[in-house]
Amino acid sequence: MPIDESLRTQIETYVTHLNGLIRRGREVREKLANDPSDPAAIAATRAWQEDCGVTINQLSGGSKSHWLARAFSAAFLMRSADGRAVEGASPTEIVSRLIDVLHQAIATLSGMENNPNASGDTPASSLSDVPAPRRFEFVHNSELRPVLERAYADSRQALEQKDYDTALRTSCGILEAIVTDALEFKGPDALASSGAPAGKIGDWPFETRLAIAEKTGLIRGGCARLPKVARKYRDHAETNRDMNQLVSEREARQTGQVLHVIMRDLNPTR
Repeated sequence: MPIDESLRTQIETYVTHLNGLIRRGREVREKLANDPSDPAAIAATRAWQEDCGVTINQLSGGSKSHWLARAFSAAFLMRSADGRAVEGASPTEIVSRLIDVLHQAIATLSGMENNPNASGDTPASSLSDVPAPRRFEFVHNSELRPVLERAYADSRQALEQKDYDTALRTSCGILEAIVTDALEFKGPDALASSGAPAGKIGDWPFETRLAIAEKTGLIRGGCARLPKVARKYRDHAETNRDMNQLVSEREARQTGQVLHVIMRDLNPTR
């Protein structure tokens, strides 16, 4: 029996999120190894551990008895020869253990996707009841975050349903929203020094916002890969309500890829 597409999407989302945590873990481990007393490294490690804890709690359904939750807790303990918990492990050792736990989670999720009928206690056993990882915590406007989460899910669904018009437009809308949020937080003085035009940011053309965001260093050069139809998505929306004939699968997917790149640019903790 093939795996349900909504469940597959959730699994893919978690795997991507877990891989991001693993990359961050390797970075903080290297910083700790270079200078264990560095306050910045210690703070980054603590923030990373908290993010790991949130994700593990989601995947284990909030159950402390779940094997994944137990593995997370055990990573902080040093065991004596007879198995009793004694003093804590070193910070770098804890990071390495947590990275191993994240790898276990990915292996289990991948196994579930490849064998949806497999039984047993898996961290994804109640994925449908668990909120997806928070992708837009970096957005300064907290009221905008849940809107973006829903839009992101809509764009993925549209792509799966081959509705490339909706997929592209929705990805562009998300891209425009997060770049605008970052520009507004940057402040008018910083933007003016980068050659920003006068007037409200919300009145600037889409391409102008992307260009200023790149000039101010908020994003890198990822938008260079944005398809022409995506850059003019607002123009098309006004002149032609049926873009499906104009938007190809490649353009829709490429726009989604650019969105992911810009999300990473705007969220340095990913």
